[in-house]
Amino acid sequence: MTIRFLESERLFLRPIEEADLDIFYQQGLWDAEVRRLTGTQAFFSRSSVEQWFEKISGDSERIDLLICQREDGTPIGDMAMLDIDHLNRKAVVRVSLFAKETWGKGLGTQALSLLVEYGFKQLNLNRVGLDVFSYNSRAIRSYEKLGFVKEGEIRDALFYDGAYHDSILMGMKKRNLSSSTNREGAK
Repeated sequence: MTIRFLESERLFLRPIEEADLDIFYQQGLWDAEVRRLTGTQAFFSRSSVEQWFEKISGDSERIDLLICQREDGTPIGDMAMLDIDHLNRKAVVRVSLFAKETWGKGLGTQALSLLVEYGFKQLNLNRVGLDVFSYNSRAIRSYEKLGFVKEGEIRDALFYDGAYHDSILMGMKKRNLSSSTNREGAK
């Protein structure tokens, strides 16, 4: 039985299992465009991916999920809610779609909508933040569609492909929870 932690019309989010590590190693960590969009520069061995999984498995301040297509369960990306701070009611999110054929179809937006809504309604968070590199305009539009607003910018935060790039800091507060999160098909 596949666990469906959160689901919408077109996708569901489920916990990452040890059996999923090959997906990360082969698809999520080595595609040049995915690495560029996420600013990933680190080298990953199969062993380091296993160590990462062991580390996150016991971390109560994060939720790591695989994004899967609802129709057939195919994994298309991953996401996380990190640095969950129950005292100050805040967290940080990240999302990455490694299945390029799904890009531009609103699935990343829909997945993030599910996780943000969970954070506000179930974890009682007041604020969810993220950062995105200035060249990732598709992601910025997606975040704005959900109600994230630009809160700041860190200049020259990333040196990638021989150039410096800014990091845009964005956030959403519970009171600004856009009705678009409900229109994205969350159930």
